Amino acid sequence: MMMDNKPFETPVVVELGHVGKYRHIRSTQEAAECLMTVWPLNRGPRHRDALDTCLKVLEGYRSTAEARRALIEAARESEVLVPDDKLPDDRLH
Repeated sequence: MMMDNKPFETPVVVELGHVGKYRHIRSTQEAAECLMTVWPLNRGPRHRDALDTCLKVLEGYRSTAEARRALIEAARESEVLVPDDKLPDDRLH
């Protein structure tokens, strides 16, 4: 049986690797993978919190909304969050 990857209601957009390289994180599973692998090195306590929250969500103890919120906090902390107003206007299509 495949594990439910707990999709987010709306993706979280982060800028990873280099400027202009946007990544749309669409699920809790993807968030956990990003946090563990490609996340920048300027990590703080919110990074650990976000990873912990994502893992709890995947185990069924927390809600996907909590994982998404924790991911946004971690992205803000590491200065990789792409605010909605920076996204291309076609994001709604």
